[in-house]
Amino acid sequence: MSTAWALPLAQGGLMMAGLIVAIGAQNALVLRQGLLRSHVGPVLALCVASDWLLTAVGVFGLGGAVAASPLALQAMRWLGAALLTAYAVRAAQRAFTAAAGLAVAVRPQGLSATLAATAAVTWLNPQVYLDTVVLLGAAAAALPLAQKLGFFVGAALASLVWFVLLGCGAAALAPRLARPGVWRGIDALISLVMLASAVHLLRPA
Repeated sequence: MSTAWALPLAQGGLMMAGLIVAIGAQNALVLRQGLLRSHVGPVLALCVASDWLLTAVGVFGLGGAVAASPLALQAMRWLGAALLTAYAVRAAQRAFTAAAGLAVAVRPQGLSATLAATAAVTWLNPQVYLDTVVLLGAAAAALPLAQKLGFFVGAALASLVWFVLLGCGAAALAPRLARPGVWRGIDALISLVMLASAVHLLRPA
């Protein structure tokens, strides 16, 4: 793998990891299904496919459109950096102040209801579009096509690995993930990754 392709792959992977590894409705639902060993495969497939589709729209669609306009590119880079900085601040606050871990309600549902709930927390959540389409699209907007592909592959792999680990490893990981100290450590790491991503966005192309 060439260095020119490896760098955007790593950047895409790290940025997606920082965005996706956070306590939220989607992750809570995936963890819950893993704990129950109920419809884990379909839930993971829907989450991963949704992430990949939205990321592709951002990296290859919105990113290309923005790259054609220097003014729009600059505006998006600053907007993305501002959002990433805000994420970093919130994650840092949680790292220092959080008093509770992740609570997961255990109440089995049928496949249709489970997939409907998964689709809702994925596609009806504006934050998902900010993360995948806007932020990842802004980060990849100025890259040439070959490097965009590397960036997308890195982001896609990070999404796949996270959801598989969360869903399939839920039974073993849940007791530790429920501890406040573990989530504070995760949030501290998220804060650092988000700050690094914000700095990367503001660097000259």
